[in-house]
Amino acid sequence: MKAVRIKRYGNEEVVELAEVERPTPGENQLLVKVQAAAVNPVDWKIRDGLGEMFGLKLPLILGCEVAGTVEAVGGPSPTGIKDFVAGDEVYGYLGAYSGGYAEYVAAPAGEFVLKPKQIDFDTAASVPVAALTAWQGIFDQGELASGQRVLITGASGAVGSMAVQLAKSKGAYVIGTGSGRNEQFVRKLGADEFIDYKKAKFEDKVSGADVVFDTVGGDTQERAFQTLKRGGILVSTVNPPSAEKAKEFGVTVAMVMVTPKTDQLAEINRLLESEKLKVRVATVLPLAEVKKAHQLSASGHADGKIILRP
Repeated sequence: MKAVRIKRYGNEEVVELAEVERPTPGENQLLVKVQAAAVNPVDWKIRDGLGEMFGLKLPLILGCEVAGTVEAVGGPSPTGIKDFVAGDEVYGYLGAYSGGYAEYVAAPAGEFVLKPKQIDFDTAASVPVAALTAWQGIFDQGELASGQRVLITGASGAVGSMAVQLAKSKGAYVIGTGSGRNEQFVRKLGADEFIDYKKAKFEDKVSGADVVFDTVGGDTQERAFQTLKRGGILVSTVNPPSAEKAKEFGVTVAMVMVTPKTDQLAEINRLLESEKLKVRVATVLPLAEVKKAHQLSASGHADGKIILRP
């Protein structure tokens, strides 16, 4: 089968489209014929060298977010593999952070859910990483509850837009920041307020927030401390927030590191099925154009998810 592989860490020049052996599913695993693989920043960060920190073994196939069709089931399981049969359309987040940029992937059945019939493979592949990151950030770390106020920076991005919708589904009051050209998109997702960062400083307009969910980092994160009430929580997806600033402002800080959680993905799937979650796909490219996909992802200018099709 064809797959995008790296034999060493480095820039996009280390990436190659190679012919490799098709994986065989082990016990409790599914073999999935990949119809769409989503590109995430963690993919090119792994390529740059983060894979070494994760303990990944070279050579490796990149990609952690896929949608496709079950080709084979790898054996009896007490943990739910009986819920899948060959031909099922599924999507999931690969906990091994690798294997998705390929024609086939073998991974634990618990990392997949059935794809709702009303969404296509490109859309399905765009869901799990962003939705799980947002869920774990605003609910697990941020403890966001109904009636609370949450500020979401980068609200039009893949993770930010999921956070807007999940926060609204919980009954929170949502304030989103982003570029003015994305205001209508973010408002349609349910944001109660939108602040164009090019026209106004959000810290001048927001105060008393219970939670800040930061998907931007840097100076944006530093200024976001000013919007929180004492006892509030700042959660980042980008870089660890300052413990010193947390003490100064009397708030709690956290960094979200997304992990596959079957129960959360099942709940997210129910929201998808009831059309309470929307996803924006920005670009669809063939697997051979993976270098272009990584460059686009790293630029930060993709309005939505980038999809690779084997």
